[in-house]
Amino acid sequence: LCTLKQALEEARKGHYALGAFNVNNMEQIQGIIAAAAETKSPVIIQASRGALKYTELNYLKHMILAAVELHPEIPVVLHLDHGDSLETAKTAISLGFTSVMIDASSKPYEENVRITKEVVEYAHAFGVSVEAELGTLGGIEEDVSGVVKLTDPKQATEFVAATGVDALAVAIGTSHGAYKFKSTPVLAIDLVETISKATEKPLVMHGSSSVPQEILADINKYGGKMPDAQGVPIPAIQNAIERGVCKVNVDTDSRMAMTATIRKIFTEQPGVFDPREYLGPAREATKQLVMSKMRDFGTAGHAGDYVPISLEEAKKTYYGL
Repeated sequence: LCTLKQALEEARKGHYALGAFNVNNMEQIQGIIAAAAETKSPVIIQASRGALKYTELNYLKHMILAAVELHPEIPVVLHLDHGDSLETAKTAISLGFTSVMIDASSKPYEENVRITKEVVEYAHAFGVSVEAELGTLGGIEEDVSGVVKLTDPKQATEFVAATGVDALAVAIGTSHGAYKFKSTPVLAIDLVETISKATEKPLVMHGSSSVPQEILADINKYGGKMPDAQGVPIPAIQNAIERGVCKVNVDTDSRMAMTATIRKIFTEQPGVFDPREYLGPAREATKQLVMSKMRDFGTAGHAGDYVPISLEEAKKTYYGL
């Protein structure tokens, strides 16, 4: 296991980004770690509050530990996505997460600072990294929703200094979910470079699934109903990476890859009832999708660049504790 701080500092030096892939079950974890092993990529496996609830906490923890045991050559960050309170962060840290996100971006600025600082002080005492968010994304993902409010560079600089966060999620016009845009997306890419230079922190891009149209077509062909779904084009993400984004969140795309595969099998092979016969191919579809992201984000080939330090070492090296 690796801390987010170490992984993103390496990415920043190497001018690439790590994909942060959300998981809810074993097949997703297997597909992601298999993709990382094949492309020799460090990886962030992240779980939302909903995922932790769905897996009763310990199932998820031990499945990810199994992935790490089977692939010790891959630096794996275990990250809490969209934590909403100090208590949620404490739960994740007690489970062995090496990184937590505290998302108080919907609160007034002063409250966001106060809550984030509280989580930073708690997490750093364990060597655990912290990501926070400033500005808000549109769309809906589980119980996270909002209207787009772009990140202000001056406020971002003040926020980082006041809280001591290790990474900052910025709002540049993306949205959560599969229905991000009604027309060709226009992102505030220049903001990324401005904020990156001002804060000198690794930046995070949420709402960054690209909604592959060939996968979307299969979902709709085999009985799904996802009309007009549209994501962030890969060139736009690569543009943001060049300017300072070091972590790219992907959830919708992997969900779609599994769904398209399972729908196709159920339609073409209605006699199938063994879960392995549809979850196995869905796992492979996840692997192929994640491999393509790792190549697109420039992560491929970087797994051997560094040796992850322990949380105890991180506590001393990064935070002087």
